[in-house]
Amino acid sequence: MATPRQHDGGKRPLIDMQPNSCINWTMDDVFRALADPARRAILDRLFLRNGQTLGELTNDADMSRQGLSKHLRILEDANLISVHWHGREKRHYLNPMPIAEIVHRWVGKFEDARLENLADIKRNAERKEKRHG
Repeated sequence: MATPRQHDGGKRPLIDMQPNSCINWTMDDVFRALADPARRAILDRLFLRNGQTLGELTNDADMSRQGLSKHLRILEDANLISVHWHGREKRHYLNPMPIAEIVHRWVGKFEDARLENLADIKRNAERKEKRHG
């Protein structure tokens, strides 16, 4: 019987690759995981070439296999990466959703206010132009 972290007979990966993935992580987990430059570097490498094994990631890293495994587990716990099993190979994939949620929650609200201020400036300039022009 396949576990949620295994593949479905080689056709394509399961959508939910981690058990309870939508429940077990919090935004604090994501921020803690992103706080470490080594983990951000791992995410950058997965962005450039998704679906790497531990061995492939270790080849490009300045850390031991054990150290990299620890960082991968933290990223997985924060739902920033997901794991697919392809036969005996464990492949790591970037999961952009937690970062998108941070952008929406934290960056978006500040960006919305800035855009609203720019719209107000434009409306005021247009009103002044109509009065004078």
